[in-house]
Amino acid sequence: MNRTGGLRAPELPLIGNVDLWEQLPADLAPKFRANAGAVATDMVREIQCSIAEYSQKLEGMFGQVVVEGVEQAIHQFIDRMVDPTAQREDRAKLFRLLGKLEVSAGRSLDLLQTAYRIGARVAWRRISEFGLRERVPLATMCLIAEAIFAYIDELSLRSMEGYAEAQARHAGAVQRRRKRLLDLILGEPGYHPSALADLADAAHWPVPEKVVVVALERRTDQHQLPIPSLHEDILMDLEGSEPCLLLTDPERQLVALEHKLGGWRAAVGPVVPLAKARQSLRWARRTITLIQSGVIADKAMVDTTEHLSTLLLLGDEELLRELVRRTLAPLDGLTPKQQQRMRETMTAWVETRGSAPEVASSLAVHPQTVRYRLRQLEELFGDRLHDPDALFDMGIALRALRLLDSRRTA
Repeated sequence: MNRTGGLRAPELPLIGNVDLWEQLPADLAPKFRANAGAVATDMVREIQCSIAEYSQKLEGMFGQVVVEGVEQAIHQFIDRMVDPTAQREDRAKLFRLLGKLEVSAGRSLDLLQTAYRIGARVAWRRISEFGLRERVPLATMCLIAEAIFAYIDELSLRSMEGYAEAQARHAGAVQRRRKRLLDLILGEPGYHPSALADLADAAHWPVPEKVVVVALERRTDQHQLPIPSLHEDILMDLEGSEPCLLLTDPERQLVALEHKLGGWRAAVGPVVPLAKARQSLRWARRTITLIQSGVIADKAMVDTTEHLSTLLLLGDEELLRELVRRTLAPLDGLTPKQQQRMRETMTAWVETRGSAPEVASSLAVHPQTVRYRLRQLEELFGDRLHDPDALFDMGIALRALRLLDSRRTA
C-alpha cells in the first residue's frame, strides 16, 4: 500500500530517516485518529497500573502534562504519517518538560522511559488488532512497528534532554545555596539557627553537630589541576580569596580527600562544634601562613592539632618578642656566638633539668664545659634559674626563638 492507498511491497526503510515515514500509508492516518482517544485512555491506565509512582490520580501540573503528553504523542505520530517533513521542534517541548518534571519530583529518568515503553506496547497491541481486522499487509505492519519504536526513541531522547537541562540547573542552584550556606557558617558575626536550618534544607545539606574546616592554598610550583570531585556533604569554596572546605564527617572524608588535592596545600583545622567552624578555619588559615614562612614543615596535608603550641606562641609575635627580650635580657652583654651557646645550654637544661653529664650528652660536649656554662648562667640570672615561674617564661622564650629563627632561615 503506497501513500495514495495502493498496495505494494515496501522498500527497505532507512532507520531514523524521513524515508521510513515516507513509506507509511497516509490513508491509514484518519482511521488511526478515530481511535486515538481510546488508545490514549488505555495507555494512561496501563502506565498507572504498571508504575506505582504514577498510580496516584493524575492531578496538578504533572498529571496534566502526562495526559497531554500521551495524547500529543499519539496525534503527532499520526500527523507525521501524513506529513513526514512537518516541523517537530515546537512539539518536542512537551516531552522535554516531562523530563524536567522528573527532576522536580526527585526521580530518575528510568520511570519515564518505562512509561514510554508501556505506551509503545499498548499502541502496537491496538494497531495489531486493527491490522488484523483491516487485513493490512504484513510488510506495512512491520514498517508501522519500526516507526512506533523509532518514534518512542525520539521522545525518550527529548525527555533526556529536558532531564539533563533541569538537572544541571538544579545542581547549579544547589551549589549556589551551599556556597551561601558556607558563607553563613564562616561569616561574621555568626548566624541564627533558624536561618541556618532553612538554608541547609534548601541546599539538601544535613546539619552536623561537629565539623572540620580545611584551609587551602594553590601551590605555585605545581600544575593547576581541575576542581576535584568531592563528597556531596562537603561544603567548598575553591574560587574565593581564601579557599576552604567544610567537612561533616572528617574521619571518613579526610582519607579520600588527601588523594584529591593535588596542586593544593592543605591545613586541617581541629574538630569543633558547627557554631565554632570559624575558629577551625582561623587556626587552619594560620597554619597555612606558618607553612609559607617555613615555621611548619610543608607536606600534602598538615594537621593543625599537631602544631597548637606553635600557633599559640606565634599568635602575637610582638608580645612574644617582648617576652623574649625581657626574659633573656641577661645575655645581652655577650657576643652573638656566646649568646647562641648559652641559649643552647639553657634549652637543654630547662627541658631536661638533668645533671651536667646529661646536658652534655644532649649537646654533644664535655660535661666540664656544661658545668662552666651553668656557672656563667648562675652569675647572669641568679635566683631566677630556681624560680618556677621564671623558668617557665625561659622555656617559652627559648622555644619562641627557635621558631622565629626557623622562619628567618626558611
